[in-house]
This record gives sequence, structure tokens and C-alpha cells, in this order.
Amino acid sequence: MKFRPCIDLHNGKVKQIVGESLTAAASQGGVIENFVSAYDSAYYADLFKRDELTGGHVIMLGPGNEEAALSALREYPGGLQIGGGITADNAALYLENGASHVIVTSYIFRDGELNLDHLRRIVSEVGPERLVIDLSCKQRDGKWYVVTNQWKSFSSFEVNEANLRELEQYCNEFLVHAVDVEGKRTGILESLVSLLGRAVTIPTTYAGGARSLEDLKLFHELASGRLDITIGSALDIFGGALSYDEVVAYCKKFES
Repeated sequence: MKFRPCIDLHNGKVKQIVGESLTAAASQGGVIENFVSAYDSAYYADLFKRDELTGGHVIMLGPGNEEAALSALREYPGGLQIGGGITADNAALYLENGASHVIVTSYIFRDGELNLDHLRRIVSEVGPERLVIDLSCKQRDGKWYVVTNQWKSFSSFEVNEANLRELEQYCNEFLVHAVDVEGKRTGILESLVSLLGRAVTIPTTYAGGARSLEDLKLFHELASGRLDITIGSALDIFGGALSYDEVVAYCKKFES
């Protein structure tokens, strides 16, 4: 189990927001911000480089974040992945500027379906070894489904062992967002963690709800140490109460 750090960018600034509030921003007066940093993206990239944390992700939440994203990648070349608006047309730009991998979401999930043409196109551009597939998901009728359209719409793609195995041939890693708890600091979604721990055979990072060392312990047990984890708004470096240094030290114990 590795700790994967994150740098979430919104309007060019490092922020931690409640993910689902992005979908209601226009009609309800804006996103719910847990934290807006006084530091820029390069500051956090340098911090993660100092602590030798690899495989973290920079996520661009909407337009206007490209410059900040590139700044982070250049500060820590090879140490960070990049996601948010990535397509086959722009992926090479971010790889050339230091990203270890590109993360795709909406580009390959279109109109409620997995778009294999888009998936194969980006694989042909960057190779499966540099591609991470983001599976943002919600539960419905006891099953987990990828959600699209800023997390408003359920796709037909069920997150289960058979479908994950099929996708694994196209990518190097999965990043799985538990949408219902993203940014809410309410604890991990245990059933999703257990499912992923049983089903995946490639590196997979879980995101959503972790808030304490107790959560990390439970996460490790449920996943049998087979998953990595990212934590955002709960960390003290992002305005929360959970010590970043303690999380780094705790997870380092499990790295082989």
C-alpha cells in the first residue's frame, strides 16, 4: 500500500473541494471549497519530491489550470500523473513536460458507454504503459457503475471483476474515485474497497473519504494491502486535521 499524493487545481489554484459540488456550481452559486491554498502547485510538487512520493496525481478541475499543472509537472518530472480534460490530442504535451502517466475519464466514457474507439486511439498515442484509467463510480442497486457528465449520469459500465480485467489490457493503472464521499471526510466506502481489493491485478489507487490513521488501517485490511490510497482535504497541508507527515510515515511501512 502506497500513499499517492494529489494536487487538485481549480481556476489555477490548488484547492480541495467537494467533488459533487462541481456539478451544481452554475445553478447553486459555486463549488463547495474545503480549502484554497496560499501556495502554488510547484510548492506541493516539491514537497512530494522531497518525500519521494511517486505516482501522485495532478487533476485539472475545469479550464484555466493548464499553466499550474505544467508548473507542477516540471517541478517533479516523472513523479506525477496528470488528469482532467486529457485526450489523444493533448496527452503528449503533458508527457513531454514531465508527467509519468496521463489519466483519462470523460474522453473514453461517452454518452453513458465506454468508447473503445477513443480508448484505442489514446493507447496508440501514449501506450498502455503510460495510461491510467479513472473510474469515478457510484453504487446503484447494490452494484458499482462509472458515472460521467461531471458525475451526474450513470454509465452502463459496471465496475466488476470481469470488466476490470478487460480494461487492464489497455492501461497501466486504475484511479478509482468513490464519488459519494469525495471531499467529504466521512470515511472510506468499505464495500468498494473490498471489491477492488479482490478484483484488480494492476496498481490501483482509491480516492474518497479517508480522514484518519484508523481509516488507513481499515483500508489496508479490507484491500489486503493490494491497493494504494490518496487523501486530500483531510490532510493538514490542505486544511484538515490529519498529519501529512504521519500518513507518509504510516504508508512507507508497507512499501516493499
